[in-house]
Amino acid sequence: MVEVFKTNINDEGVANSLLDKIHNTFNDHRANFDLQDCDKILRVRCLVGPVQSYYIMSIVRDEGWYAEILPDDEPPPGRALSVLTDLVTDEV
Repeated sequence: MVEVFKTNINDEGVANSLLDKIHNTFNDHRANFDLQDCDKILRVRCLVGPVQSYYIMSIVRDEGWYAEILPDDEPPPGRALSVLTDLVTDEV
């Protein structure tokens, strides 16, 4: 599973320090930053189950930074078909 966080981290040194803390705390998680993105993205993948999102955000916040989960823009499975069906039905 992958979780994507919006952060306010803009320093590569801070990002690397946080990555070390995340990897040392959760040896089954892999994380990386995209500081070029406007949302200063932190991506975290868990190799064996769900990402420990609350604890990831706590690690970031304990260091004085901000992190929030970015919502998934894709509709849940099955919802896209339902929306298409509604559109076709409305046109008839």
